Parts: sequence; C-alpha cells; structure tokens
Amino acid sequence: MKQQLTVIKIGGNIIDNPVELTQFLSDFSKIEGAKVLVHGGGKSATKMAQSVGLTPKMVDGRRITDAPMLDIAVMIYAGQINKNVVAELQAKGTNAVGFTGADGNLILSEKRNHPTIDYGFVGDVKKINSPLLQKLIDLDITPVFCAITHDKNGQLLNTNADTIASELAIALSEVFDVTLNYCFEKPGVLYDAEDDSSVIAQIDTTLYAKLKEEGAIHSGMIPKLDNCFNSLSKGVQKIKIGHHRMLKNADAVCTIIQL
Repeated sequence: MKQQLTVIKIGGNIIDNPVELTQFLSDFSKIEGAKVLVHGGGKSATKMAQSVGLTPKMVDGRRITDAPMLDIAVMIYAGQINKNVVAELQAKGTNAVGFTGADGNLILSEKRNHPTIDYGFVGDVKKINSPLLQKLIDLDITPVFCAITHDKNGQLLNTNADTIASELAIALSEVFDVTLNYCFEKPGVLYDAEDDSSVIAQIDTTLYAKLKEEGAIHSGMIPKLDNCFNSLSKGVQKIKIGHHRMLKNADAVCTIIQL
C-alpha cells in the first residue's frame, strides 16, 4: 500500500494577506504525513514590477516574462515569499526547505516555444527529479517550491505554479497515493465569479467543456482546471479546489475534480 502524500498549491491572494497566510500555514503544518507545498505570488510580483515602472502582461491567465520581469519574479518568488513561508513553517514545527526547480535539478523545464506568442522566459516542465524528491520526503523534509524552474543550461524560467503542483503530483504518484489541493481565497470554482455561494460541487470533463463554451470559467481558472484533469489522467488520486479551510474540515464547501 502506497504512503499518503498531500501536494498543496496556494495562490497570491493568500500570500498577500498576512492573516490568511498565517492561518493557512498553521493548517498546513497540522496535516499528518508527507506533504509538499507549492506557492505562487503573482500579485506580489506585479506590485513590485509596477513600483519600478514595469507593466506586467498576461495572456490567457499566463504571465509574459521578459528579462526584467524574470528578475522581479526570482526576487519575489524564490526570495521574499519562499523564505518567509519556510521561516513560518519552521516556527510551527514543520521541517520545511525552500526550493526552486534549479536546486538539485528538481524541476527541469524548457523555454516555451509558442507559434504566435512570445512568452519570454517562461518554462514548461519537462522532468521531475522524483528520486531526489522522494529521498527528501523520506527524511521528513517538507519541500516548499516557488514558481521558478530552470533549463539546466544556466537559465532560470518563470513557470506556472499550478502546473508545477500538477507535475509534482503526477511524478510522485508513482510512489505515493497523492491528493492534490489548490487553495485560494474562494470556496471553490464558481458559476458566478461575484457570488461565493455559487460553488460548483463537482466538475467532470463534460461539464468543464460546457462551462468553457458558455464563457462561465474565468481565464485564470482555465490553466488550473486543465492541470487538474491532466493530473487525474496520469495517476493522481484526488483533487480539490477551494478555500484552505477544506484542509482541516473535510465537510467544507469546495470543488471536487473528476474525470
């Protein structure tokens, strides 16, 4: 029987709210067994970019990353956010260690090659160093990944944190029984983005296609759901999307993703 492993991704709206972040990290630290944390931080990077006169650009929920924006992303994601999260987890008794994909060659990516859009220094994950990651987890280390990977040729790459969480969950599902949770400020995927009571309890591929056709899914949610269905098709056991209260309350409202 495989060991249980929980992979959790948190978004920028939790990171930007000190009260929410502290509560999340408290809940995360109490999760029993092996666990991995992946964090974004897009809003923090956007604020920093704007403060130095840069104008962030997004296409279909994904960031365009030129060289100056990459510098901002590395500073904020791998530096400020990652190390603050690790420090708070250590204070709460969780032996966390922060990583980019370059550390130990844990996440290898390649620069995105799109036929019509130049995403700049954006990476698409190609390989997870599962053996090393498993050794770290076996040592009772809780890896904390930011949204920076590398190409093993000296180039750091900004990489979608939802995708990183998905790829880590898929790779580790060969050894562990993996549950993947996407935690953000909303109670789940919503029919109406302005109505927090309109949570969609379950989404399968058929409903997902219908919601996209109707334009009911926000652009930023599409990459997240695409990653969810890809993860389920490749061995991940369970996926939930919702507020982090679902981590300590199994009956909390959230969205369950099913094939």
